Amino acid sequence: MEKYVPDIYQKSIYTIDYSKLLSKGITCLLFDLDNTIVSPKSNELPEKAKELFISLKQKGFKVIIFSNSPKKRVNNYKKYFNVDGIHFASKPFQRKFNKLIKDYNLSKEEIAIIGDQLLTDVLGGNKLGITTILINPITSKDHIFSHFNRILENKKLKKLKENNLF
Repeated sequence: MEKYVPDIYQKSIYTIDYSKLLSKGITCLLFDLDNTIVSPKSNELPEKAKELFISLKQKGFKVIIFSNSPKKRVNNYKKYFNVDGIHFASKPFQRKFNKLIKDYNLSKEEIAIIGDQLLTDVLGGNKLGITTILINPITSKDHIFSHFNRILENKKLKKLKENNLF
């Protein structure tokens, strides 16, 4: 069950103590896109998130959108936020995580993943051994695949709570 336990839990990307992450040596932030930064079925361009990313880059973070979404969707936000992006990340599988580490010449200790799902973001990050940060989803609306994940996720959360792990 521990593989589903995030290192940190926060309400949103705006409540995370990024200075604390930096002081722990984390310099690269992988942000899930859908239901973490924006609503899944929306094409909104959130100014608040753009300002957050500008601030994070000024602090010295490498900010990367790390999403299971298709290339076109990720590229639109990558361009808007002026950050790097990886599409079809296939979380929780490790292939794109490992490619990212190699391409950016990073160590696992330097990376944190921030997302709204236990079964993709937290599980993928924990399997790799990076810092995992779970946030609440922006909305209850999900893509069809995420909807099925939420059903399984709710069962996992219930067990984690019963075992005082979350």
